Amino acid sequence: MEVKVGVQFAARELTVESAQTAADVEKAVTEALSGKTGVLTLVDEKGRRIVVPADKLAYVEIAESETRRVGFSAP
Repeated sequence: MEVKVGVQFAARELTVESAQTAADVEKAVTEALSGKTGVLTLVDEKGRRIVVPADKLAYVEIAESETRRVGFSAP
């Protein structure tokens, strides 16, 4: 799962490759924005935690990771 997080007043977005499902990420975003936790916490594929204050979130984009094709064959 690829998650892109836009942070207010930051020039670049955060891109996280996560093993979490889209539903888990959406639930974490909803809880952070509702004020239950106050922070958005995501875990990447290597087990590292990314914590962003909920009041600084600009956007969150959730997308399935694409498998990369190798070679020159037709799709």
